[in-house]
Amino acid sequence: MKRENKIKICCIWVAVFLCLWVTPGVRVLGQNVASILDKAASAYEESDGLTVYFTMQTRSDVQKVSESFDGTVDIKGDKFVLKTPDMITWFDGTTQWSFVERNAEVNVSIPTGEELQVTNPALLLRSYKKGFTAQYKGESTAPNGKAAYDIELVPKKKSDIVRVELQIEKFSALPVSIAVFSKNGINSTIRISKIKTGVNQPDGFFVFKEKDYPDAEIIDLR
Repeated sequence: MKRENKIKICCIWVAVFLCLWVTPGVRVLGQNVASILDKAASAYEESDGLTVYFTMQTRSDVQKVSESFDGTVDIKGDKFVLKTPDMITWFDGTTQWSFVERNAEVNVSIPTGEELQVTNPALLLRSYKKGFTAQYKGESTAPNGKAAYDIELVPKKKSDIVRVELQIEKFSALPVSIAVFSKNGINSTIRISKIKTGVNQPDGFFVFKEKDYPDAEIIDLR
């Protein structure tokens, strides 16, 4: 699967993950959904920064290929650091740095327009938080064996995303599984194994530090 698609998928799910906790603009069907999302919103507001450990499984119906990899993402406001086995992406709210390990390159950019929607979870958050219809689908058992609520999000307007299926742990109000179904036939499921709250990283954490990668070729696309 192309690296660009992996970046897009990861950033979309980061946006969806954030969207769970910014619920006033999400139209909900049924009091159960409103209650669940309100509780999730409170959980985020009290988190003071997050580190999320996850496993992502992706499948391309067009290419007939699939893959699975583990990763982490640190989130603070509209900033994030996303780490997967073959790349690290930093975003400080304005500038993005993507380090690709196999060729030791760092692409530096200030995403604009459609590029920003692909790479900036903050923009996706602002775009999608008012564009979902949420529906309560019942209860199930999460991969960690705990009881969970099932919620489906469907964009109100045309979008790359067809739907999002969520599992939110019943007692912690934190998401444990996020499945994103896209128009391009690339579907991904993110299973969250652990969430650490209270990880209030300094702003400098979300900026690429050239001294830590002295052999990397810097490709400035700004």
